[in-house]
Amino acid sequence: MIEDIYSRKIVGAEVYEQESGEDAATLLERSLLKEKMMYNPLVLHSDNGAPMKSLTLRSKMYDLNLTSSYSRPRVSNDNPYSEAFFRTVKYCPDWPGSGFDSLDEAREWVGNFVEWYNNEHRHSKIEFVTPAERHVGESLFLRKLVLGIPAQASSKNLTRPLMPPAAPIRPRHLVPTQQGVGT
Repeated sequence: MIEDIYSRKIVGAEVYEQESGEDAATLLERSLLKEKMMYNPLVLHSDNGAPMKSLTLRSKMYDLNLTSSYSRPRVSNDNPYSEAFFRTVKYCPDWPGSGFDSLDEAREWVGNFVEWYNNEHRHSKIEFVTPAERHVGESLFLRKLVLGIPAQASSKNLTRPLMPPAAPIRPRHLVPTQQGVGT
């Protein structure tokens, strides 16, 4: 699964018999096509699993103009967004406690979960709107509607995120360069 951290929307989800870099690269490309985000400068944060660090996926990320970001080694809770998301998956009332009987059953369950999570689940950390509403910028509009804020607010302000945009990620150099520290 691929989750947009800002909106918490699941933008890509597929189920395979086993993990592989090829399948991860395919999922990534399909997700970017579906979201109309091809070749935009995005950051993909992932764990340190073999598929995520595979040459196939890294090559695909390079082709798609994506920057990779990885969790810290041996730190199981490095990405709170992913941890919270997978907790939601595991504690979903429909989660089959005894596992899935087939790959098709797993795929059907994930498809239903994605639909519910994106379009019905009111997420507490994004002001109780659905991830789909937040993803398309409806969350601020809905908040103003509920709070009774005057309708004469400009339409430009209705799609502005509730929190300021994150500062761009700058490369960090752990080893000083020939020119000196901090360059």
